[in-house]
Amino acid sequence: MTHQFLALSPEQKKELSGIAQRIVASGKGILAADESVGTMGNRLQRIKVENTEENRRTFREILFSSDASISQQIGGVIFFHETLYQKDSKGKPFPAVIKDKGIVVGIKLDKGMAPLAGTNGESTIQGLDGLAERCAQYKKDGADFGKWRAVLKISDTTPSTLAIQENANTLARYASICQQNGLVPIVEPEILPDGDHDLQRCQYVTEKVLAAVYKALNDHHVYLEGTLLKPNMVTAGHSCTKKYTPEEVAMATVTALSRTVPAAVPGNDVSSIYSLLSINGLACQGQYVTSGKSSTAATQSVFTASYVY
Repeated sequence: MTHQFLALSPEQKKELSGIAQRIVASGKGILAADESVGTMGNRLQRIKVENTEENRRTFREILFSSDASISQQIGGVIFFHETLYQKDSKGKPFPAVIKDKGIVVGIKLDKGMAPLAGTNGESTIQGLDGLAERCAQYKKDGADFGKWRAVLKISDTTPSTLAIQENANTLARYASICQQNGLVPIVEPEILPDGDHDLQRCQYVTEKVLAAVYKALNDHHVYLEGTLLKPNMVTAGHSCTKKYTPEEVAMATVTALSRTVPAAVPGNDVSSIYSLLSINGLACQGQYVTSGKSSTAATQSVFTASYVY
């Protein structure tokens, strides 16, 4: 027999929804500064700088010491574990530097991919072991939200039902553990743009994946008003011979989201999402030029939230 399970107190729900709303306030995006040590090494190598902890700290200090006006465009910053415990040159912890600007601090929680046995090269995500303890500690150390990225790929045989269900349930377990420890979970089921699939195939897969994710979140008693979704854009595969306009990409993405994402999820403004996706599609092609006619909020949000063009 089904019954209602009180997973969170009213006070916990109020705190979580408040944090989520601050992150996705109008015109604001999320700065992903959660590069791993290896990824930072690749970036520093391009400018011929040695990949040491001090150089990584200095790089981040330059980023985080930007003028406080960035809080008008950035609602949250995602940290890597190392970053959360680093300080600026004056001895101030980076989380405090960010919070003093009115920006919410987040932390990357997944520990990368692992092969999913019984599938054709598909994966699941590691990091659930000890997650509750990590979340509790990160909350004490200044984080208010977390991020967990699951990866699925499109081919003739993938994503399989097993991979979809496994990753959906892993995301749901992560989200539930986050909320129990006062962190707003960012749920990221990313469908890779690799392959030769067309736009319609990607839209179909995206809808199936998101439907499975929200079914799993419901099964795990996750409070949707205290979550955020980081979706992929619905695009054709990089090897697809047919080219689609930014408007077609935006419409396919908005359609997939409106069919699957509950209205309770914060930041679920379809008209704004369509505008942002259309602008971002043009930016990807180097065709977008601000005209002054678009809303300032839309322009700011897309270029803050999307750091890969």
